[in-house]
Amino acid sequence: MIHFVGAGSGAPDLITLRGKKFLEEADIIIYAGSLVNPQLLEYAKEGCEIFNSARMTLEEVLDVMRRAEEENKVTVRLHTGDPCLYGAIREQMDVLDKENIAYDYCPGVSSFCGAAAALDLEYTLPNVSQSVIITRMAGRTPVPEKESIESFAAHHATMVVFLSTGLLEELSRRLIEGGYTADTPAAIVYKATWEDEKSFVCTVGTLAETARENQITKTALMIIGDVVAHNGYDRSKLYDPGFTTEFRKGTDSI
Repeated sequence: MIHFVGAGSGAPDLITLRGKKFLEEADIIIYAGSLVNPQLLEYAKEGCEIFNSARMTLEEVLDVMRRAEEENKVTVRLHTGDPCLYGAIREQMDVLDKENIAYDYCPGVSSFCGAAAALDLEYTLPNVSQSVIITRMAGRTPVPEKESIESFAAHHATMVVFLSTGLLEELSRRLIEGGYTADTPAAIVYKATWEDEKSFVCTVGTLAETARENQITKTALMIIGDVVAHNGYDRSKLYDPGFTTEFRKGTDSI
């Protein structure tokens, strides 16, 4: 059996109980060594084989999984955060489906959730933003033309930008071309939830400068939008005494 497991956003105690149990039972662990906190490997049992997929191709990863299945062993494929985001899991699952190899998927906590916690941030503030766009800049891996930064910026929703720390000058330029102003609130969060986490509040126009000043060159994500400022929002209707819900009557119905 193969378990795809989201490792969580970095801190070793943020993996789910289910994910931790799978790690403890695994005969083989294949982990994304470029981003997964190695402290999580301390949950592995004695004798567990451990492979760092940062040094492997897809074909090599699949060969380890096939061997494990032939030997009736349990494999954990440990991905950073939640592998539904930039996890490259579908290409693995498609091969396993074709070869009738059983697997399941244990979700994790994405770093965009960890980044919000670092900033005491709510992404969806009433009358400020009710949508979150998760995206990345095109680099060596392209992005579909219809998903340009400019087209997303036109919505003025909250944006979380992954995998783009080395492209911040271009990111700022394209955000402004798309409709954000240079003084739109922004933030950079480095290694969210790790022990060496750092977070910096800035503006769209000062993203690159802020990263340079603080020597942030990788393993960070950027948050764009007015929610970063924590102000200008309306009170939630859910807890408004005048608002009637399924569970209580508000003063508007009396």
